[in-house]
Amino acid sequence: MFHANAEGRSAERHDGFRASAERPLALLADCPAYAPTPLSDAAALADTLGVARLWIKDESTRMGLGSFKALGGAFAVVQMILDRAGGHDPMTPEARAVAAQMTFITASAGNHGLSVAAGARVFHAGAKIVLAASVPESFADRIRAAGAEVIRVAGSYEDSIAEAMRLAEENGWIHLADGSWPGYIEAPALIMEGYTVLAEECRRSFADGGAWPTHVVLQAGVGGLAAAVAAHVRRFWEVQPEIVVVEPEAAPCMLESVRAGGLTPGQGPASTMGRLDCKDASLLAFETLRRDADAFLTVSDDAAAQAVALLHGADMASTPSGAAALAGLQALAPGKEARVMVILSEGPEAG
Repeated sequence: MFHANAEGRSAERHDGFRASAERPLALLADCPAYAPTPLSDAAALADTLGVARLWIKDESTRMGLGSFKALGGAFAVVQMILDRAGGHDPMTPEARAVAAQMTFITASAGNHGLSVAAGARVFHAGAKIVLAASVPESFADRIRAAGAEVIRVAGSYEDSIAEAMRLAEENGWIHLADGSWPGYIEAPALIMEGYTVLAEECRRSFADGGAWPTHVVLQAGVGGLAAAVAAHVRRFWEVQPEIVVVEPEAAPCMLESVRAGGLTPGQGPASTMGRLDCKDASLLAFETLRRDADAFLTVSDDAAAQAVALLHGADMASTPSGAAALAGLQALAPGKEARVMVILSEGPEAG
C-alpha cells in the first residue's frame, strides 16, 4: 500500500471539474428513471470482514443501465447540448434542433458507451461507440439497442480510444471520453460532475442517519469515479473519512502516477477486472486523487473473485470490477472499530 502526501488539502481547491452535484441533480429531477440507489448496511459482511459497520452503495440498478456510469455520459451529453443551445430545458424545440446536429463518439469498455448511447437517444443526438475486441458482442448488442452505432477495432482499449479520436477529428463529431489528458479536459470534467450525484446521495444518507464512515474505499480504472467521489467528500461531507483507492495489480496506473508525481502508465497483463484494467490514468483524476486520497493499494484477480463470492453470499451480484472495492477492504483490514463504505459499481450483466 502506498500512502499519499496530502499536504495542501486545506488550501484553495482547483478541481478542474465541478464537485457539486447541483447541476446533474437538477436535470435528474425531471427524469422518471432516476432514483437514489441503495446504501445498504451490510451487518453480516461487516462481521465477516472484522469491521464495526459496512455500507455498500449498490449501483447495479442505476437507471436501468446497471452501473454508476449511467450518471456520467448521459449528463455530459445533455449538458453539452444545453451549452450549445442555451437555456436549461433540453426538450425545447430549439434544444432538440441543436441536438439533432450533434454526434457523440467515445471508446468504451462497455458501461460508459451505454450511458452515452442512452443520453444521445433520449435527447435526439447521434452516438457512435468504439469497442475493442475484448468487449463481448452481447454488450455491443445492448449499445445498438440503445440507438448507437457500434464501431469495432481489432486491438486493445487504448486502440479504441485512438480510433475514436481519429474519427471525431475526421468527421467533426464530439469526442466524449471518460479519461482526460493535457488539452482534453472539458468533456471528461462533465462526466465526473455527473458521478458526484452518487456521492451526494451517500452524504444525505449519512447525515440523515447520524453515522459516518471512517473509511471510504474506491475502485479506480482511469480514476473518474474515485476522483469525483473523493472531491465531493472533501468539499461537502461533514465528517471526513480516510479515502483509499483500489486498482488491479495488472493496472496500477493511478498508484504509479501518484508515486512518481506525474502521469505514469501502469504495466501488466490483462485483468479480469475489465472496467478497471486501464493502463493510463485520467489527468483530472490524478490531480484530484494525489491530493484527496490518503492511500492507494492493488488487489489481485483472485481477491476480486473472492469479493464477488462474498457479495453473492450476501445476496448481492456483481463482477470483479464491481467488487474491487470490497477486495480492497479485505486487503486494507482497517480493524474492528472501522466503519467503511464501499461502492458496488456495476451489476453482473455489465460489459
